[in-house]
Amino acid sequence: MYSLKISPEKLASMIDHTNLKPFATKKDINKLCEEALNHNFAAVCVNSEHISFCKEILKGSEVDIAAVVGFPLGASTPTTKATETSEAINFGANEIDMVMDIGSFREGNYFAVGKDIGKVVQAADGAIVKVILETGFLTDEQITKASQISKDSGANYVKTSTGFGPMGAFIDHIMLMRQAVGKDLGVKAAGGIRTARTAVRLVNASADRLGASAGVAIVKQLAKIIEEGGWFYSSEDTPEDIYSWGAADPKKQPKDIYDFYIKKKEEFKRS
Repeated sequence: MYSLKISPEKLASMIDHTNLKPFATKKDINKLCEEALNHNFAAVCVNSEHISFCKEILKGSEVDIAAVVGFPLGASTPTTKATETSEAINFGANEIDMVMDIGSFREGNYFAVGKDIGKVVQAADGAIVKVILETGFLTDEQITKASQISKDSGANYVKTSTGFGPMGAFIDHIMLMRQAVGKDLGVKAAGGIRTARTAVRLVNASADRLGASAGVAIVKQLAKIIEEGGWFYSSEDTPEDIYSWGAADPKKQPKDIYDFYIKKKEEFKRS
């Protein structure tokens, strides 16, 4: 898994530095933006109320502004998501991270899911759109299908999770998403990325972007490890670190989804 070595600078350029906490203040967002400038992160990812503030701080830089839409549940109407997207773009966002209509998807109403994504893509008017699948609510087959719908609906990226759902980012999900979209779309890993090891693992699994609130710590940790002559070895990982079934939780997932992941775990242990 870790055959590809990556520099701290390259890793930083793939990170969406994130603060989506409901209690984030202007002081917190200012810190987020300053850190993004200092480390040359790809973007800051914020709630829409902070976009204009971010735009002032980041003016003249190459750091993009990503705004979340339909966050974190994905249960807003398509019109609401489109309006939210238009407003975010007008405020200065140049990337949109939207949450898929998870309920409609689980019902098999794929037309509604595609329409929802398509309206956001149209409202984004050429800005990058990333579709958050919330993979912890989906089976492997559903992750593949949702990725294909996102691609067919004009999205630019598929993304694992909001960070508020039942699971974060795991390599088996990243690989499924990449197989579904090929090289045409980007794949963003988000949720639970707190260490350099996890970040490198996900990049090696083919993630193009990483969403993380711990971006500064991740980059500093990687720089220290390289400076000391160390690296990561996949033999040191546990299966629970790598595979999504390690995060299965009956309190957070629908029963059918929880059962699916437990079955995957049992099959892995038998193999």
